[in-house]
Amino acid sequence: MVNVRPVGLADLESVAVLFDLYRQFYDKAADYSGAAGFLAQRLSKKDSALFVAESEDHKLVGFVQLYPCFSSLGMGRTFLLNDLFVVSDYRRSSVATQLIEAAHRHAKDCGALSITLETHPDNVKAQALYKKFGYQLDTEYLVMSLNLKNIE
Repeated sequence: MVNVRPVGLADLESVAVLFDLYRQFYDKAADYSGAAGFLAQRLSKKDSALFVAESEDHKLVGFVQLYPCFSSLGMGRTFLLNDLFVVSDYRRSSVATQLIEAAHRHAKDCGALSITLETHPDNVKAQALYKKFGYQLDTEYLVMSLNLKNIE
């Protein structure tokens, strides 16, 4: 059994380890100091909602991170569920489910209209979990992005 709770500053080192593992899962180079710095900024600026799953022996075993957005058409707050990660030993033990439920509660408590998420097309296990919660592939709008590093 795990306890899902908001991240505090005292959790920074432990959650940065998880965040670095999450990035490596998506083929990014290991960068603990970068992960810690990024999360420290999110916590200090309070511009994301970050929840962790803590095991009975007080080890952090997963996290979910939401970023606030707004919908012009819906005229309300939305959230982007950008990050969800569970260490391998705790997968298939309802930790991800509990983290997603915490994200849903937070979004509802904030009066959000919706939660949008992104996942890699090959991550079929995550897609199956999201579908269980009722997430659907958006076929109405195309999502496009621009890498600003390529612009001079």
